[in-house]
Formats: sequence, C-alpha cells, structure tokens
Amino acid sequence: MAASDKPAIDLKDRGVYASWTRITLRFSDLDPNGHANNGAINAYFEDGRVGFRYEFMGDSGIDLIQGYAVVGFNAAYLDHVRYPGEVEVGTVVTRIGNASFGLGQGVFQGDLCAATAEVAQVYFDPSTGRSRPLPDPLRAALTAGMKAG
Repeated sequence: MAASDKPAIDLKDRGVYASWTRITLRFSDLDPNGHANNGAINAYFEDGRVGFRYEFMGDSGIDLIQGYAVVGFNAAYLDHVRYPGEVEVGTVVTRIGNASFGLGQGVFQGDLCAATAEVAQVYFDPSTGRSRPLPDPLRAALTAGMKAG
C-alpha cells in the first residue's frame, strides 16, 4: 500500500484498533500536576507496539524485538491520564510498504482518548543496519493487523 493510499482512520475511535495492551499506571509516570507525563505516554505507545508484535507476529517465526526502527513518530496529547488506574493502548496497521509500515495508536483511559500517535517503522537487518524487504510472514501479520478484531 502506498503512502497516498493510507486509509482515513479516526485514531480517537476505539473501534478501529486490531490489538490492545493494558498498562497499569505507576506513580513515577506522573508530572507535578498528577497527570501521566508525555514521556510515560510515549512508553505506553512503545508497550502497545511490542504487544501488537507478540499478538500478530508471535507465530510467524520472525524476531519480535530486533529489526524494527521507529523512523517517524507524531503524537497528539489530547487529555490527562489520571493516577491511580490503568490505560489501554490500541494499535492498528495503517500502511504496508516494501521495507516499512505505519501504525496508528491510541491511549485510552476508559472511554477517554488521552493521546494518539502515528508511527512509521522500518524493518532492517540488525547485523548490517540496512533496511530489508518485509518477508511474507511479516507482511501477512501486518495485513491481519489492519483490521479491527
């Protein structure tokens, strides 16, 4: 799918996500105002991406940790995440290229969408640091991750 074919997805809509990761808030996530700070929210996004890999790529035979680099990250912080509690991070594939793919993510506390992110990732060879084409099992897993369950 070319970048121009990117589907219009409302990342504030819980119904668009294919994968969910639940995270318990930590006191150390808070800023002086008692809200989860942007660094903590960015870590929630990362946990969501890793959770997505385990859910959709776990049976693919592909390394789930090495070989993925974030090359673009655009977040919108929409509301406060409050402690104590938990959040759910939704993740969906928005684009599949030759050696890269895009993910859309949302951080929700209950029905409240607190943040969204658009993430561009490149698949690469860890031994050389160079990008490589997405193998068929990874491409199949990403395709499955484009559809909400």
